[in-house]
Amino acid sequence: MRVLVLGGDGYLGWPTALHLSDKGHETAVLDNFARRKYDEELGVQSLVAIEDFETRAAAWEEVSGKKLQTYVGDLLDADFVYATLREFRPDAVVHFAEQRAAPYSMIDRQHAVYTQQNNVIGTLNLLYGIQETNPEIHLVKLGTMGEYGTPNIDIEEGWLEVEHNGRKDRMLYPKKPGSFYHLSKVHDSHNMEFACRIWGLRATDLNQGIVYGQQTPQTALDPRLATRFDYDAVFGTVLNRFVIQAVLGQPLTVYGTGGQTRGMLDIRDTVECIRLAVENPADRGEFRVFNQMTESFSVKHLADLVAERFPGPVQIEHLENPRVELPEHYYNVKHTGLVELGLQPHLLSDTLIESMFPIVEENKHRVELDKMLPRVRWTNPKN
Repeated sequence: MRVLVLGGDGYLGWPTALHLSDKGHETAVLDNFARRKYDEELGVQSLVAIEDFETRAAAWEEVSGKKLQTYVGDLLDADFVYATLREFRPDAVVHFAEQRAAPYSMIDRQHAVYTQQNNVIGTLNLLYGIQETNPEIHLVKLGTMGEYGTPNIDIEEGWLEVEHNGRKDRMLYPKKPGSFYHLSKVHDSHNMEFACRIWGLRATDLNQGIVYGQQTPQTALDPRLATRFDYDAVFGTVLNRFVIQAVLGQPLTVYGTGGQTRGMLDIRDTVECIRLAVENPADRGEFRVFNQMTESFSVKHLADLVAERFPGPVQIEHLENPRVELPEHYYNVKHTGLVELGLQPHLLSDTLIESMFPIVEENKHRVELDKMLPRVRWTNPKN
């Protein structure tokens, strides 16, 4: 298949493109390098140094013998979107090209507006582009489990059967997002469902949990193929942060009680989930939702796991939670769709956690400790 990966220079977009290419798909990558610009703005860097876009693509061709076609441009430019779809003629589009951090969207009004404009309008341009150039294209969109929030009922896979006053209907599962970023993802989901229902498009919405890890079989082939390893308080993920803090002899910083529970998955499962969705497309007119996660953990449980597996003393420190979220809550997520398509999950294990320690040790000179402290507070809106 011909697959276009949007946001193909990012943490997940890049290894996804390599995985699809390695599995025999003719793959193109598109990016506007906004993620690199966020680093410049925030004064941070990936723990693991990453090469520029063209060097990465050239290295993959050298290592694998397979070529990645590259496009540089912005989804907010509708003419560029249409031209790219017409030139590459994809069978499927994998959409990672969004601002992905909740804290970034909560910095102030400008960042909230930017996040929603970039994410929602970019996706709208893409939907129109698909409808007008080739409605057969299958859109595989990366959503987030954060769209659901933490309801006190089971989280179904995208849809909910409802009975009310003696009548039944099937509707999108109610959403209660926790940031302006997560709200943008909810808007995307509704726009996509509408486009499928009205225009007959085909789309898969992957509501993804928190991803951990930094290596896939493809990125491990050459240092030039490495993907990001984010650890800062804005873009870093919690397990990555804990592992770095352990290696550096710093306390593991747990927000609040640590009772917040989230769905998680290994980066190797992320890229495989996308392959499965691409190779098993939704039907015309179908808006299909998969909850893309493999396990659930509380933040405190993750801290305890890292402390147990690190070969040295580790302290755990509880900080005031900068977010507005329930400290303890029910969390039961249905996630059978991708397993039924063939996913064989890599569950979080001692081996995975321990394999991350050497990566951090090798790159610990790049860590800026102050960047791991949370400074964005949900209850302190700014102009």
